[in-house]
Amino acid sequence: MNAASQGVSSEGCRLYLITPPRLDPATFRDRLAEALDAGDVACLQLRLKDAAQDEIKRAVEVLMPIAQARDVAFILNDDAKLAHALGCDGAHLGQTDGDHEGARKLLKDRILGITCHASRHLAMEAGELGADYVAFGAFFPTDTKETVHTAGTDLLEWWSEMMEIPCVAIGGITAANCAPLVRAGADFLAVVGAVWNHPEGPAAGVRAMNAATVRM
Repeated sequence: MNAASQGVSSEGCRLYLITPPRLDPATFRDRLAEALDAGDVACLQLRLKDAAQDEIKRAVEVLMPIAQARDVAFILNDDAKLAHALGCDGAHLGQTDGDHEGARKLLKDRILGITCHASRHLAMEAGELGADYVAFGAFFPTDTKETVHTAGTDLLEWWSEMMEIPCVAIGGITAANCAPLVRAGADFLAVVGAVWNHPEGPAAGVRAMNAATVRM
């Protein structure tokens, strides 16, 4: 695993934070700092699916320094070329997000994560390609995106027993329901609403997730 990938090294189960699908960088920056200052966060993924490239660039300019100043890896969703051009710590790609092999070569010293849904085959392919982590899900119903693939804890158990490459669990994960995923071997829990929609604010959301991700 390369140096930039240390943010996604497997050291217990850690929090992989994803931004809300819509945000104003100027106002969101304070919420982000509050969240990251509240506890352990391994990665921050900027995920703005419907945003124009100029909006994404502006968000990176404003938010990436906040994450990197706290040793939180800053990952851009969907676009390896843009992640490379903007100096992000890496990119997260879905199965239809361009050329994975080309992305691995481009991001040779940075993090590359690949969505593998509930597929052992896709995960093995990603591992062979040199992905720094694979993402499985959805494990629970979620309002963040349409649920097409549903994963079970047996997938996490199999992967953690077979492979050293870290795995990320995603999809409707909260502090209240994540215990089975932690026990099954998830290295990271990817969350959106559990932090940003927490009734006591994002700092409380991070603290709650940190408390819930202790290995049992």
